[in-house]
Amino acid sequence: MNLEKFQESMYQLIVETSTNLPKDVRRAVKKAKQSESAGTRAAMSLGTITNNIQMADENVSPICQDTGLPTFKIKTPVGVNQIKIKEAIYNAIAQATKDTKLRPNSVDSLTGKNSGDNLGGGTPVIKFDQWENDYIDVRLILKGGGCENKNIQYSLPCELDGLGRAGRDLDGIRKCILHSVYQAQGQGCSAGFIGVGIGGDRSSGYDLAKEQLFRSVEDVNPHEDLRKLEEYIMENANKLGIGTMGFGGETTLLGCKIGVMNRIPASFFVSVAYNCWAFRRLGVKVDPKTGDIQEWLYQDGEKIEFANEAENEVAASKEESNVVTLTAPITEEQIRELKVGDVVRIDGRMYTGRDAIHKYLTDHDAPVDLNGQVIYHCGPVMAKGEEGNWTVKAAGPTTSIREEPYQGDIMKKFGIRAVIGKGGMGPKTLAALQEHGGVYLNAIGGAAQYYADCIKKVDGVDLTEFGIPEAMWHLNVEGFTAVVTMDSHGNSLHADVDKSSLEKLAQFKERVF
Repeated sequence: MNLEKFQESMYQLIVETSTNLPKDVRRAVKKAKQSESAGTRAAMSLGTITNNIQMADENVSPICQDTGLPTFKIKTPVGVNQIKIKEAIYNAIAQATKDTKLRPNSVDSLTGKNSGDNLGGGTPVIKFDQWENDYIDVRLILKGGGCENKNIQYSLPCELDGLGRAGRDLDGIRKCILHSVYQAQGQGCSAGFIGVGIGGDRSSGYDLAKEQLFRSVEDVNPHEDLRKLEEYIMENANKLGIGTMGFGGETTLLGCKIGVMNRIPASFFVSVAYNCWAFRRLGVKVDPKTGDIQEWLYQDGEKIEFANEAENEVAASKEESNVVTLTAPITEEQIRELKVGDVVRIDGRMYTGRDAIHKYLTDHDAPVDLNGQVIYHCGPVMAKGEEGNWTVKAAGPTTSIREEPYQGDIMKKFGIRAVIGKGGMGPKTLAALQEHGGVYLNAIGGAAQYYADCIKKVDGVDLTEFGIPEAMWHLNVEGFTAVVTMDSHGNSLHADVDKSSLEKLAQFKERVF
């Protein structure tokens, strides 16, 4: 095989997967958007999402800033050198990272050091199978950390909140799947997709669940019982009212695929792999002799193009929400005037801060004056110019709940007034917002191009020793839009949606299968 050409083909696959959402996913997103009422938070969120998809197309830039853990599933004819295929994929991954099509995302688990090229022990994941077809089948999924953290595994029998006992049968499986959607809330960038693996052991069950994510959204399960279960889940999970980003709404789940394998008598696992709306999954058929791409997978049918809808949706949301413009430094009085549901537009300065920054600030002084400032939970994709200037290539929010142990204390310690992220935070942060006079703003998860466009200049950076995603970037923004979901009066949209969706979950307690 021409390995140079094969490496070029893998580079094309990586770039396309990162920047071009597959057609089956686009159709699912479009259907969700059509189901929401104009002017709602859900409609505004989906307007931002569809705008982001279009911008990623036009810019050939990452749909979402979070590369996740690149996972390849490859089938090769007998005799193909899999060692050389791995080498070519490693080179293509490193090149795509250098070209800012992927964020450097591989971190040493003991030292926390970022490799800088998405290579390292266990990354990327490459799984091979042999087959008797005369072409190489390569499929890639980029599954971000926010949705990866909402994967869940159940061991039957078990007791489930809202649903009671789940036994070792199809009805018990049904309850586990419904519960998996409930527990994800908006933290996995809903509306999302789930792959379910029934049986196996703890590791093979998760492998089977993730394998389901390589199925087309629109395929039909050949197993009759699983087909009925998939249809049931799609109909009823969307009755939970969790909605896009956990803001409430008509669409919580965009796809459900279920697979089954044998198990041992002592174990009965139901494993669920959650994937966000930014379902970056593509595949190619490759000629094993030339290394050329013969066919793209998941791209059947007409491509769905999305118009620029986000601004119209934000404008429409004025009917039921107050729109407030904030510029740092922000006063406590300004924060106290905000309430859950308000739409906030930020102009001026904000600073990024993720896991490493929050841990650092617990024990150290801040490198800048954070009094009255805005912290953005974000690990951007950055490009450095020849003159040393930085530009932002992708900059969506990361999941905020990871900062729950630190956030409230850091806000009070440094006088921070606003935090931007996705998925909400917990009771400790909510109490601190009320005591200190702070606000949590929920940005739209996965909308990395939409928010990158709001960043007009990078004014500086601190703590680069933590790596590009974890450094503190000084960003100058204009028209950066987010929704107040936790205010300084003790109100939390996330807690309200969690409570209401749990109540709705209980309606599915009785046996169905």
